[in-house]
Amino acid sequence: MAANLHDIATSGEVVIQGATIHYQGPNGPVQVLSATDLTLSSGSFTALIGPSGCGKSTLLNAIAGFVRPSGGTIRVDGRPVTGPSPEVGVVFQQYALFPWFTARGNIEFALKRFGLSRAERREAALEALAEVGLHGRAETYPGQLSGGMKQRVALARTLASKPKVLLMDEPFGALDAQTRVSMHELLLRVMDAHRSTVLFVTHDVDEGLVLADRAHVMSATPGRIIDTLELGERRNRSVDKVDTAYIANRNRIMGLLRHREDEPAAALPRRATA
Repeated sequence: MAANLHDIATSGEVVIQGATIHYQGPNGPVQVLSATDLTLSSGSFTALIGPSGCGKSTLLNAIAGFVRPSGGTIRVDGRPVTGPSPEVGVVFQQYALFPWFTARGNIEFALKRFGLSRAERREAALEALAEVGLHGRAETYPGQLSGGMKQRVALARTLASKPKVLLMDEPFGALDAQTRVSMHELLLRVMDAHRSTVLFVTHDVDEGLVLADRAHVMSATPGRIIDTLELGERRNRSVDKVDTAYIANRNRIMGLLRHREDEPAAALPRRATA
């Protein structure tokens, strides 16, 4: 089966240079994203944190190939992004599962584009479901699953194609607090095994700090990156095990998100790292 999918070693670097995005509004062009430079190194886990409407989801959609930048370039492993690619997987907040397919059927349907045999698709689907803790739910329909289970199926569907880059657009935003914590633990465990390059979009500061190795903070529209925090890989990844660095980072980001243009940046707390 693996030979029929793209072979993935240590790869998945994303390089964004001077990317801008405009939409056509009723009164003319509206700038959504200011010129942005950003590099996601292979195997990294990066959070993009910002207020609603700041352009972070638009930037994610541009990396996915759903939105074409008005200017600048976006490259994955040196190749320009010109449209959706099987090497770039996306998980949205909405599960987008077909209600008439079982959990296994949803994953198998997504794998049809790779030209796998029916047996290979079944094997891949069952493997992906087992990886997210849903081996016993393969023949269950979405309407019979909880929100957390549906998102596990959506994650399994994306991971089954073994993407080099995994883009996640507030995937846990609709889940309750307890389920979100369990999904955080699951995601970190799965990503340790896959080593895909992850960009995780969220407006939840704690979620970004718990999950990511690096966090970029975006301003309000037109969106631009206003700060970067190097969080490090070796730290307690749980909001119930916070330390002084975590608190300082949280205060820094919250200060940036509350900061008005007429306030002096020097008044913000100093950045800390894990």
